Amino acid sequence: MAPSFLYRLVGRVAELLRIHGMDAAAMDAEILVLGHQLAVLSRRVARPRFSWSDRALIATLAKLVPQERWAALLVTPETILPWHRAGVRRRWTYPHRGPGRPPLSDETVELMVRLARENSRWGYLRIVGEVNKLGIAVSKGSVANVLRRHGLRPAPRRSGPTWVEFLRCQAKGLVATDFFTVDTVLLGRC
Repeated sequence: MAPSFLYRLVGRVAELLRIHGMDAAAMDAEILVLGHQLAVLSRRVARPRFSWSDRALIATLAKLVPQERWAALLVTPETILPWHRAGVRRRWTYPHRGPGRPPLSDETVELMVRLARENSRWGYLRIVGEVNKLGIAVSKGSVANVLRRHGLRPAPRRSGPTWVEFLRCQAKGLVATDFFTVDTVLLGRC
């Protein structure tokens, strides 16, 4: 925050100087830019590398230098514009994470599985509510995925016979009831 504030402050001061005394301010700015370029070139590297502060100073003071004098500078408007774009891009870029949600911790998974096993009538939403009371934020889908991975079926019946087993056991009683009706003369059923 401080470098951007400092950059804006210097930019505003440069604008004020340009407004009040164009010729003297332009000459002073050109001298400052050229002096700073010499400092960058005297770093004794094969190719001069501009740091962030170098770029900010040159970009700010370059506003005061008339365009016909830009030939004396190391940088051109085509160089300053990408610097500006990179600064804006860096300002609006947030840290990136990998795709998808972060994985649940092992303790959370263990807790959800334990709650589901000990309370076979609790559904996904009840488990979400109980885990949220402990300060752990999970979704219904996360609970469903965890329980499915651990071989636990949805509530209300995580143990006991399946529908096929239930129907097989009750088959004799089902055939004997309600499938055979007799209609009476008055169209009633017995």
